[in-house]
Formats: sequence, C-alpha cells, structure tokens
Amino acid sequence: MRSTLVRRSVVAASAVSLALLATACGSSDSKGGAKADASSSAAAPAASAAPAAKGKTDAELAPLLLTQAEAPKDSLVKAPSTAQVAALAGTTDKAECKPMVQAASMAPQGTSAGVARTQVSGTSGKAADPNASEADKVKAGLEMLSGVTGTSVTLTSYDGKGAEEAFTAFKKAGTACAGGYPMTQSGETIKVNKVAAGDAVTAGDEAASFVADFGDAETPAAAQLIVVRKGNTLATFSVQNLGGKPVLPKDVIDAQVKKLG
Repeated sequence: MRSTLVRRSVVAASAVSLALLATACGSSDSKGGAKADASSSAAAPAASAAPAAKGKTDAELAPLLLTQAEAPKDSLVKAPSTAQVAALAGTTDKAECKPMVQAASMAPQGTSAGVARTQVSGTSGKAADPNASEADKVKAGLEMLSGVTGTSVTLTSYDGKGAEEAFTAFKKAGTACAGGYPMTQSGETIKVNKVAAGDAVTAGDEAASFVADFGDAETPAAAQLIVVRKGNTLATFSVQNLGGKPVLPKDVIDAQVKKLG
C-alpha cells in the first residue's frame, strides 16, 4: 500500500504540478537663514513614510503566470483544476513543517492576498528506435517514464511584510524538519523521511530550495521544493519525477521570475 500511495502522490503532483513592491519617499526642503525662528523649524513637514505594499489578488496574479509560449521547449503548460488542487491538499501534525507541506500542495505560504497556479510538465527521456527489439522498447519506455517531471508553480502575493515573513518561515522549516515529518493527503499518510538542502537558486530577491525524500526501497520518490521571493510576491515550485530524482528546473524558474518584473 505504501508504494502505491507514494507512486500515486508522485503521479498526481507530476500531472497537475512571483510582482511589485511599491515604495515611495517624500522629502522637503526649507530655506532660511540664521534668523529662522524655532517655530518655523518645528513646523517643517516631516518626510512622508513609504506606503505599505499591497498584495495582488487572484485576478491580478493570473496574468503573471508562465504561459505555453513562454515555457521551455518541449514543455506542456496547463492550469490544474480545482479538483486536482484539492486532491493535493496536505496537512501535518508537526506545525513547524507546515510550510513544507504547503509548498508541496500548491497551497499559499502563510496568509496571502491572492493565489494563482499552473503546472509545467516535460520529459528528459527519449523514445525508443522504432526498429529496436521489444525488450529495448520496454527499457526505453521505462527510462522515459522515470524522466517525466512535473513542476507545480504557485504565485502568492502579500500585504506589507507578509512575503518576507512567509519566506522566512519556509526557510526555517527546511532546517527544522531535516529529520522528516508525516504528511496526510486524501486521508492517507505519507512519511517524509528527511529534508536536505536542494540545488542553489539565485533568482529573485531571495530564494531557498530543499529536497524532501518520501520514497522507500521499492519506490524511490522525492520532491524538490523551491520558494523565490520577488518584492511582495512568492513563487513556489514543487518539482517531482517518477524516478525520485527531481532536477532543478532552472529554465522554468528563470522564465517565471523574469515575468514578475
């Protein structure tokens, strides 16, 4: 049952698998000689404070998602249905690991003003030669299957310092949950065995990446979870493949973050 659950979770994630920080400052000049009185100085207007960043809504985030025309070659971009997102929803009884579960479930980190989702899938495998033997065709098919990778992309935007706080919580979770944690999806519990540092990501204002291993001896499985902050928006990438070796989708990340401006 465990291998079936893990396999189903990977397939589901593979099948369905940030905008602006407004700042302003004001300044004022005053002219006066040595005879300027104290009351005039006291009355001089103070520099206006920068307004708090306003998070984008679902409708404002949707156009910022990566499109088919902008995606890497040989990729398929498709928005997940409400039912598919619901099927991925996960929970954990380890509160410190909640940000990891949210990242894997296409759920917003913390409390966001808006959310938008899409999924970019592709394969690194190669089809068998049509003249190959049946055994070679089967082998090539299995290699292609193990190369199938799904990258779930979730954009979330926040008011004020919300994005920075949510990013910090995710980064802390990656370290706090190194020893693993349980995650429940659709009534079934998946045991994440361990969490380790993922591939380095340099996109956006700040980024963090972790690899969560939840496979077993029979079925290798792992997800690379990446969160990139750009201003007051987060782009979360959950990367899984059927071979248990989720490679960092640098081209997908770079293209998505570039679109955020």
